[in-house]
Amino acid sequence: MRYLTILLFFFCGFYLFGQQLTGKILDPLYQGLENAYIINLSNNKHTHTNEVGIFYLEGVAVNDSLQVSVLGYEKKVIIATKNHINTGITIVLKTKVFELKELVLRKELDAMQTITKIDVSVNPVNNSQEILRKVPGLFIGQHAGGGKAEQIFLRGFDIDHGTDITLSVDGMPINMVSHAHGQGYSDLHFIIPETISKIDFGKGPYYANQGDFNTAGYVNFSTKKAIQENLISVGYGDFNSLRTLGMFNLLDATKDKNAYIAVEYIETDGVFESPQNFNRINFFGKYSAFLKGSDRISLTTSYFKSRWDASGQIPERAVQSGLISRFGAIDDAEGGFTSRTNVNLQFDKTISESSRLNANAFYSNYNFELFSNFTFFLEDPLNGDQIRQFETRDIFGANVQITDTKKYGNIEAKFTKGAGLRFDIVNDVELARTKNRRETLEQIQLGDINQTNAYAFFNSEFEIGKFKIAPALRFDYFNFLYNDALNDNFETLSKTKAIVNPKLNFLYTQHDNLQWFLKSGIGFHSNDARVVLQQNADKVLPRAYGVDFGNIYKPNKNIVLNTALWYLFSEEEFVYVGDAGIVEPSGKSRRFGLDFGIRYQILDWLFLDTDATYTDAKSLENIKGEDFIPLAPKVTVAGGIAITNLGKFSGGLRYRYLEDRAANENNTIVAEGYFVTDLNLNYQVNQQLSLGVAVENLFDVEWNETQFATESRFQNEVTSVEEIHFTPGTPFFAKATLSYRF
Repeated sequence: MRYLTILLFFFCGFYLFGQQLTGKILDPLYQGLENAYIINLSNNKHTHTNEVGIFYLEGVAVNDSLQVSVLGYEKKVIIATKNHINTGITIVLKTKVFELKELVLRKELDAMQTITKIDVSVNPVNNSQEILRKVPGLFIGQHAGGGKAEQIFLRGFDIDHGTDITLSVDGMPINMVSHAHGQGYSDLHFIIPETISKIDFGKGPYYANQGDFNTAGYVNFSTKKAIQENLISVGYGDFNSLRTLGMFNLLDATKDKNAYIAVEYIETDGVFESPQNFNRINFFGKYSAFLKGSDRISLTTSYFKSRWDASGQIPERAVQSGLISRFGAIDDAEGGFTSRTNVNLQFDKTISESSRLNANAFYSNYNFELFSNFTFFLEDPLNGDQIRQFETRDIFGANVQITDTKKYGNIEAKFTKGAGLRFDIVNDVELARTKNRRETLEQIQLGDINQTNAYAFFNSEFEIGKFKIAPALRFDYFNFLYNDALNDNFETLSKTKAIVNPKLNFLYTQHDNLQWFLKSGIGFHSNDARVVLQQNADKVLPRAYGVDFGNIYKPNKNIVLNTALWYLFSEEEFVYVGDAGIVEPSGKSRRFGLDFGIRYQILDWLFLDTDATYTDAKSLENIKGEDFIPLAPKVTVAGGIAITNLGKFSGGLRYRYLEDRAANENNTIVAEGYFVTDLNLNYQVNQQLSLGVAVENLFDVEWNETQFATESRFQNEVTSVEEIHFTPGTPFFAKATLSYRF
């Protein structure tokens, strides 16, 4: 009888004092919600969901009250039952308007990613250019007819088209190594903005899962696994601008599988006197299914094709003399063609309640042809200086990482081990002098590149009280091969190089409204294979050493502030030389700066946001006064005010400011800054039909989108002139869009 009493007491205590509860938190499309916060109101024990919405909560007893919350969804309170504890629980949350007062700073939550999620929700992305502008402090500029990849500026870097920022989508790289137009070239135009669900970013070289080009930062886009409704949208605006979009759900939303496709077509003549004749078509399809329990597989395919004409960058003297207008051209025979086909297979598997595997394998086929003329008649007074850059490329790759969570007493630890491989086969990489986009006058470079990058990393996170400490290590291996087709004798040039980079980050959550962080680490960017092999460059994988110190602070429930002081030292700068179409090194540099941001929910339907940066960038290998880094941004400010769900209206007023900056090393040529304001307004006619109006450059200011200090010569000029060559920014531009959802 005594033993029976003990057993009964033990059995009752088992349920009285609690067990582990396993559960899933899903959105209305049955997709897992990451970083949902679950707290047991009976004993204050809490946890959060992983990337597929799964959580494990200790100490749950029958009749305990469990509260579930995540920004953008209604809170829910569940009373735990015996069945929940025995078999698990699935909770589906309803969407709602974002409320900044619900943001709580926790060790497991990356508040900056949440802030970006709010930005995307409040100010939806309308075009592929706007995708990158969602990263605070990042500026872009287009200067070749709309089809060429944008020029990127971040943290005092003129990144050109991607030399110092790692870009990816669903784990598939966007940057092109040893590209015909420039190292790290990144064309995001194959992304349909309405398919993006999440923008993950980080500034600086502090992230072990990011490799090549991760010096100024990284951005990873995640696409939606499902859509809630079908969409047909047609927009038309100034300059014969047309955009049509269709998104169609192929399967009814279920707990097990989803599939949808998206099709986008764009055309425009552009603002220039010579029509751009720009057109682009995008196809995107995604299938996602749960195989067993929380194991999930996703297959994504996409195709993108674009062609355009361009008026190029024009010199100031041509406009000032009246030779051409701001929207005229010296050589309007520029332009190009590009296409990309992607296949990406993703697999997520729960190995155990404390271990998870994420993997993806991808293939891309890429084609590129670009005609440019930066110097007009400087090199060839008779035929002009037009150049052609061309390549065809196949990319194969795979990534895998395993994350394990362990507990050592009161210390919770998370270990992530990752490895991956990328293999580029680049054929007929060409730089040639041409005439009228038809006749090849001289081949300057022509050859085939094979480039391999294998990597492994280990990242650890230790939660000790209010601290999170995260030491990490990354290893990268590169193999460069090049066959020069212009060499009379067949020869394969080859080189291998390996690099190890450590990272160490700290996070201190002083309170649920104040976090402090200290980040440190070493990153790198690879050099072009042709520079490495033909010029025997010393710096194959030059490093960048960085440190960040700052905080995220909620002074009251409706305001969030973020501040960061940072420093970055680079072993080697890469500068794109337009007239030669090559990337050349320019030595060591250092940058330091301040980032500041504010998010303020003034009313339930009214949001204000601003991000400001100050950067001091200097070359360390030039004398004082001649140590400016050309085009490095010094002061930037971007932000706006947004209206959401004000009756049937929503919209916003956005602005961006870029201060004057040095265009050459001694600051004798200055790239003028600008302040541009955009407006968008949407009216929901009924549940299915909506009307939108978007206006770029609302106040019709005269501004230059991109600028370079370039030496050029007209055909009738005796001597050359070095001065600002620019692409004019868009004047007042209005577009109306009609959208139908069903």
